[in-house]
Amino acid sequence: MKKLIVGIGGMTNGGKSTLARSLHQQIPNSCIIAQDAFFKDDSVVPVDSNGFKQYDMLDALHMDEMMSEVDSWCRDPESFLALQGLVTGHAAPSGQDKVYMLIVEGFLIFNYRPLNQLMDKSYVMEIPYDVCKKRRSSRVYTPPDPPGYFDGHVWPMYLKNRKELESMVTGIVLLDGLKSKEELLASVYDDIIKEIEILSESD
Repeated sequence: MKKLIVGIGGMTNGGKSTLARSLHQQIPNSCIIAQDAFFKDDSVVPVDSNGFKQYDMLDALHMDEMMSEVDSWCRDPESFLALQGLVTGHAAPSGQDKVYMLIVEGFLIFNYRPLNQLMDKSYVMEIPYDVCKKRRSSRVYTPPDPPGYFDGHVWPMYLKNRKELESMVTGIVLLDGLKSKEELLASVYDDIIKEIEILSESD
């Protein structure tokens, strides 16, 4: 049994989740673990001096629970898929091993060293400030963003986390989030399929 872990990170509203779902739909024996599923309850998220909830930091997330999920997949991908109600895909060709793929998606996945050290392929979605702000303003959050939240917290924290990421991780592939969903999918899909083929044929 061969395993491949793919990380898709980047800023808020950059297209991470869309790309992750598209890859999952296209690649057999894959599943997604999304960082957004591990936010702590709003009541315990820290507040800064401006009254802004500090969601864009690791302390706002149950990273221990997320790592437990990832570890569960690493121990037995086939059983993990079954527990998720996912059916494994077609059998590998004769002489090749079946490859299971985990897609880890989230805005701070590469800033958590125990997680980013597991990545076999790493992708980061990027979009300009103005596009990011426009997309963010069009979405409804619970709780909703207070006035000034994007400029006062979200964007500054993205810049801080991005700088930290650059000092921690190598081999990241940057993706232009302004490209069409189809173009992004095609590019990353081809890259991953090549990796899967190499894995399936290796001893």
